[in-house]
Amino acid sequence: MSLTDHPEQPARNCPLCPRLAEFRAANRLAYPDWFNAPVASFGQPDAALLIVGLAPGLKGANRTGRPFTGDFAGDLLYRTLIDFGFAEGRYAQRPDDGLSLKGCRITNAVRSVPPQNKPTPAEIKTCRTFLSGEISGGPRAILALGRIAHDSTVAALGQRASALKFGHGARHDIAGRPTLFDSYHCSRYNTQTGVLTEEMFRQVIGQVRVFLAAG
Repeated sequence: MSLTDHPEQPARNCPLCPRLAEFRAANRLAYPDWFNAPVASFGQPDAALLIVGLAPGLKGANRTGRPFTGDFAGDLLYRTLIDFGFAEGRYAQRPDDGLSLKGCRITNAVRSVPPQNKPTPAEIKTCRTFLSGEISGGPRAILALGRIAHDSTVAALGQRASALKFGHGARHDIAGRPTLFDSYHCSRYNTQTGVLTEEMFRQVIGQVRVFLAAG
């Protein structure tokens, strides 16, 4: 299955967010050899675990065309997923590295790279239709990486933000819906400043693994 086989994906020239479309066009001129398009989700649509990030990084997924591929965040994420059995193979910062996911799917709250990595509330809301489509695949658990991913996921689940507050290591059990787990985003900034350590991240992934193993 290719990265674009799942139907809940924006078109390559998605016009829904004009600012993002304009930024995409500028990047195509500046970096013609890059992917420069909305980044499709990675992994099987019916995976038990759905991981939700913020948005493609300019020199990461926007360059390579695969979520969390080509930047530091992917180094930590994929290494940890391999260690906990959610991925197999070797991650090499490129989409043809042979890495595959096992019972795990990765997406972003916003599919196109935003200027300065900061999507607007309107862009997040517009892109939520694709996130809702991912959730309709029936994951048993969702891991939100960062507050924006958490808040958009909560909205996509039809829940009130005030009732499900973001917190690193938090677990939210929702009747009739996937269980939501939270982690600080595995960005270089968060790890370099000590907001998130590798051990903190491993603890959250381990918590998700135990939950899924319990059936």
